[in-house]
Amino acid sequence: MEYICHHCNNDINANFCSNCGQKKFKRIDKKYVIDEIQYVLIHTNKGFLYSVKNIIKNPGKTARDFITGDRVNHYKPILLVFLLTSIATFIGYKVLNMGEIMGESFSAQQLNSPFMNDVMAFLSSYTSIIYLMLIPLFAVCTKLAFSNWGQNYYEHVIMNSYIISYYMIFSIVIVYPILYFFKTDTDTFLKISLLSTLVIPIIISWFFKCFYPEKSLTTIIGRSLLSVLLAVMAYFILLIIAMVGGFIYAFIKGPEALQYMKPPKA
Repeated sequence: MEYICHHCNNDINANFCSNCGQKKFKRIDKKYVIDEIQYVLIHTNKGFLYSVKNIIKNPGKTARDFITGDRVNHYKPILLVFLLTSIATFIGYKVLNMGEIMGESFSAQQLNSPFMNDVMAFLSSYTSIIYLMLIPLFAVCTKLAFSNWGQNYYEHVIMNSYIISYYMIFSIVIVYPILYFFKTDTDTFLKISLLSTLVIPIIISWFFKCFYPEKSLTTIIGRSLLSVLLAVMAYFILLIIAMVGGFIYAFIKGPEALQYMKPPKA
């Protein structure tokens, strides 16, 4: 029995319209709702959990499979990194109280201003979201570092989405539980937070070695470190631009916002 697509009026001979992709019309009833719930659960298990499992095992191969066309069971990488960074940000801000801890730490420094205190506390609290926003920039860096190796810029966006996803998983599963036990020890909390970022070059090198298994490890490490260097330079340039803009804004708002020298708390 043939059905008519309610979107484009094309004849439907299967479950989906061959012209526009719309699913065959089905009246919304109890069975429809149950089927939708099952689809969401199955899609989550086969998509999100499947991708997370494969990223943990081999992030480079997972990215390579997706880029070369094996995508049916994978969660979309941009959606995946968005979801993981949201989870990491929620844990960091709500569970670990990073904003409060970082704010207190920077307030105790010898050189301090309300503006700089707010900037540094924000950057420390929302690191996960900042990583997400900087993926296009990271893609430029890896594209330059791994130039002439066959992948275009947009494929590097996908690759960096997988790299950041792995780092978010690493943070959620390993780093954040450790930080939770040192919430009252600010110095140790800050040291662990800083040390956790040192694993990023290792993750990047492992990722690209898995993505390019035919390339030598020495070449991979060299180019990975170059991409990290380019990313750090670009990040500090953007940070300086943002700080200059913030200083200009603070100056316009009033001189009290530019109190560079503030005596430490007793």
